[in-house]
Amino acid sequence: MTPTHFSFSSAFILGLMGLTFYRTHLLSALLCLEGMMLSLYIALSLWTLQLETTGFSAAPMLLLAFSACEASAGLALLVATARTHGTDKLQNLNLLQC
Repeated sequence: MTPTHFSFSSAFILGLMGLTFYRTHLLSALLCLEGMMLSLYIALSLWTLQLETTGFSAAPMLLLAFSACEASAGLALLVATARTHGTDKLQNLNLLQC
């Protein structure tokens, strides 16, 4: 495994571990998701550069567009949650509680 592959896979794994183990606030979960998407974007960009084909050149831009849509939807949910519940803690977002 090359050092670049190791660094991007470790960045993805660290984002995934942060998402699974540090789940107190919604904002920290969204930041972990953004870190994972950023590492995927950079890895996909380097993969298309290594292949040197134009067929896969639109894939990183498509991933970046979906990442931007995911970030805007996450921030909208964060604002809506903070307005209705008063906090962004994930313990208060239980759907079974009335």
